[in-house]
Amino acid sequence: MIIATLVLHTLSAMILLGALMHQAASCWRPVMNLKGKQPSMAHSFMSVRGRIYANTVIATYIATVVLGDVLYGPYRVDVKTMLFDLELWSWNGIFEVKEHLVALGLFLLAPYWHLWAAENLSDFAGPRRAVTTLLAAIVTFALIAGHLLNNLKGVGF
Repeated sequence: MIIATLVLHTLSAMILLGALMHQAASCWRPVMNLKGKQPSMAHSFMSVRGRIYANTVIATYIATVVLGDVLYGPYRVDVKTMLFDLELWSWNGIFEVKEHLVALGLFLLAPYWHLWAAENLSDFAGPRRAVTTLLAAIVTFALIAGHLLNNLKGVGF
């Protein structure tokens, strides 16, 4: 059951990261005139409608956090004990930073939703870009840190 939860947690985090990356790229895309030109791969990646991603990002962020909370007990018993026994303080520190950043990201979801739900998106372009990029950076760090820690010693293995 733990391994199935870990797989769902990972898949949820990957969906979240993909949605946030597309949305963050759409915030940073320059306005281009493509009359008669074939759009590049980068332009296609950035040309999503960012507003439709907001609810998906919030739902998958919460799902990923809840699944991570379910896994936290076994992690605390299995992996964290091993990290302390082997005196791998930096690895433990990486997880602690991950926990704190994810909690901060959870508190950013309300302003994030408000910025993307605004009637006129151009009014909040700068703050929306900043919050979306910050959430994308948090999720990227959390996914990489979780993956590295799972490779060191996975929960339930």
